[in-house]
Amino acid sequence: MKHKSGKIRQEAFQTALQGKRLPILTLDNKWYKLLDDETRASVKGIEEQVNFLLKRQGKLNTELGEIKKLKKKLMSEIMPMVDEVAQTGDRSIEKKIDQNRKLVEECNEKIDSYKDELLELPRQIDRLNFQLMMLTMDRCYDTMHDNTEEIQQIEAWVKEIRINLKKRLIRKQEMEQQNHLIYSYMHDVFGADVVDLFDMQYDPENKHPVVPDRKKPEKPPRISGRDKRDDGEMKEGQKD
Repeated sequence: MKHKSGKIRQEAFQTALQGKRLPILTLDNKWYKLLDDETRASVKGIEEQVNFLLKRQGKLNTELGEIKKLKKKLMSEIMPMVDEVAQTGDRSIEKKIDQNRKLVEECNEKIDSYKDELLELPRQIDRLNFQLMMLTMDRCYDTMHDNTEEIQQIEAWVKEIRINLKKRLIRKQEMEQQNHLIYSYMHDVFGADVVDLFDMQYDPENKHPVVPDRKKPEKPPRISGRDKRDDGEMKEGQKD
């Protein structure tokens, strides 16, 4: 398969990604398994930027929640103090009311600022995540094509080995059959001595290594008394 040029490849990847909702790659364990050390090093810069923005997003959300709680607390304190001033005319409480109102304003400013940043952060993360996906696809494209070429080479090598193995097995069977024919013929002529006569290291009939037996000839079996009587009766019967 021909490799696409870099420009054509990038255009194809961009088209394929249009309208797709991508997962945040740095939060996906499967994504890390796709990367070897070289690929990981090549995308390290963008990976770190994405992770920094994700941490910033998490921190802002946490702080925003805390600021909202503080604002709610300050507001809940103001109303009773206003009522108290109206009832008692104690002007010293007004100072505390002013402090709370000032803190509420500061909370509102921070809330607005955090909301604006939190609105922009997902866009920044998506842009970087898209770039990271493009780089990942590019690297994976090269890896898959390199692997495919090597797989094809290995398949060709395995095919050749199988053919040679089959030829050798056929040759082995032919030689075994030839040895068996020779052994059978010579055994008919020379008997068991054919093993020593031809310096044979294996028995063609059993197809496994054997060591020629150098043991002394076995003694003839002893004939029992009953066998002797039977043998004598047989001889007398032959004389008659």
